[in-house]
Amino acid sequence: MAKRGGGRGIRIASGEEIDREMAAARKLGVSFVALGEPEYPPRLRQEDDSPPLLAVRGRAEVLTRPMVAIVGARNASAAGHKMAAILGRDLGSAGFVVVSGLARGVDASAHVASLATGTVAVLAGGQDRPYPPENFDLLDRLLETGAAVSEMPMGWEPRGRDFPRRNRLISGMALGVVVVEAAERSGSLITARFAGEQGREVFAVPGSPIDPRAAGSNRLLKQGATLVTEAADVIEALAPILGVAPEAKPLGEPEPLLSPASSGPDDDLRYRIAGLLGPTPVSIDDLVRLADAPAAAVRVVLLELDLAGRLVRQGNGLVAAA
Repeated sequence: MAKRGGGRGIRIASGEEIDREMAAARKLGVSFVALGEPEYPPRLRQEDDSPPLLAVRGRAEVLTRPMVAIVGARNASAAGHKMAAILGRDLGSAGFVVVSGLARGVDASAHVASLATGTVAVLAGGQDRPYPPENFDLLDRLLETGAAVSEMPMGWEPRGRDFPRRNRLISGMALGVVVVEAAERSGSLITARFAGEQGREVFAVPGSPIDPRAAGSNRLLKQGATLVTEAADVIEALAPILGVAPEAKPLGEPEPLLSPASSGPDDDLRYRIAGLLGPTPVSIDDLVRLADAPAAAVRVVLLELDLAGRLVRQGNGLVAAA
């Protein structure tokens, strides 16, 4: 079918190649998460070009939590580094997982600041070919509480054209993308463009008009990106998508919206919530009362319906069936 469409045929790997790939993955502690499996990032799953298979190191459970991408200049200013760190720390404390590209500069600062709450690095090469070398130690620390993700095979050396492909995954996994500093031809603008195409929220931190490192991010603001001066700006903009801001949670608990004692909503509650929803908007508070269920559990069900495309959020805490 690919050939009939004018493209190259898809080459199927041989059994020997598959065995080599699996052996290399086992040696490095890499697991594979397929499209449709519970650990597959829920936002990325919705995209038409979602990778069928992701190679994952670290704690795969963080991939199911709400994510915000923080990206920006590799040659970031001191203010850019500081802002990335503040946003990474505060968004992590608010319950979001920070996702970025492990690059030097803004990416690294955001990862470091969110280590305690879990952060995700998306690689342009194979899991055994991370880049850049100066962030290898950061990657090792990151894997203790977060995860590294790649769609490339083991042994794949990252090339220039692989980084935009990586950026598409970063934006696809996230609810929104925050650009801290970006020059006019920055790869971060590619991530922002992907975010817009994927229906994600685009945020930008304003910078000095005489600093070329901020020219691209300032242009995003002119084009309608949400201005960010603190994490609260991001949290406020994303709250309608989630129905509630995610709760900060101790590491080791996979569900950010439920208390440690909760096992999550059961199917009966899912059916009740779905039955209560219709074309007429209803408040989340009314759903909690009518379903006679904990508010946190109701919000988790609403998030599940939202991710499945079965929910419309009307603002002011109102929701309706899609």
